[in-house]
Amino acid sequence: MSEALDEVIKLLTLEKVDDDLFRGISHDIGSSRVFGGQIVGQALAAAQMTVKADQQPHSLHAYFLRAGDVNRPVIYQVERARDGQSYANRRVVALQRGRPILNLAASFHYPEDGLSHQINAPQVTGPEGLTDTFELHQSVADKVPEKMQRLLAHRRPFEFRPVEPPKFMNPGARHPQKHIWMRAWHALPDDPRLHQRLLAYVSDYELLGTATLPHPLDFIKRTVQLASLDHALWFHRPFRVDEWLLYACDSPTSSEGRGFSRGQIFTESGLLVASVAQEGVMRRWRDQPG
Repeated sequence: MSEALDEVIKLLTLEKVDDDLFRGISHDIGSSRVFGGQIVGQALAAAQMTVKADQQPHSLHAYFLRAGDVNRPVIYQVERARDGQSYANRRVVALQRGRPILNLAASFHYPEDGLSHQINAPQVTGPEGLTDTFELHQSVADKVPEKMQRLLAHRRPFEFRPVEPPKFMNPGARHPQKHIWMRAWHALPDDPRLHQRLLAYVSDYELLGTATLPHPLDFIKRTVQLASLDHALWFHRPFRVDEWLLYACDSPTSSEGRGFSRGQIFTESGLLVASVAQEGVMRRWRDQPG
């Protein structure tokens, strides 16, 4: 499993092609398109490479425009929108075949002292004793269509230990809320930028599926289409992704063929370190326009 993490770290290390122009490789997670978290993480990496080392990202907002091709590299073009005394802003376009597949805006900030508060972390079962999603996926691998088998066989770069049974194990309708413990497979260097890129990458796992929870959908039969439309991430406090983090997700609404989900990321001690929001296409296959 640690090889999967090392591969993602390599993905998030970009080649500088020219001033404010970078290239990233792609990898296949068993889907028909580039994983959205890869493009977001790489776009953040490109933006980070154009700001000062002590400027930290506090937010990013991304729109997925086209499906990415896993067999081609991705070019990242950065525009230095603003460099202020406290904040800097970057706009990033991810390109394949000369066409944008993602637009991202990222804002950076010099650390400073200020008023501080947060909500309490959810009171849920801790990670010890819970089963990793890879093992859960293998338990149903022989029951799903061939295309889905490739996705379930993908070895993720993080441990993911769900508190509640995943949707594919419990397809009935339930409250649109779930909790997942996650942690990188091995210890990482003390490089905040690497931890931020990896969190951006993994924040695209599990989130959109939260919007399916209140609907009776059997994922084993592939009854629903899911595809991210946009992704927003706010960094609140320093963190390490090689220590347990709790991803608390909920979905307040879905309508008009779209699902909306939110996530809050806490340390094991209860510190809120990041928040996430995402909207995506969510259609029953039979509901798709002809």
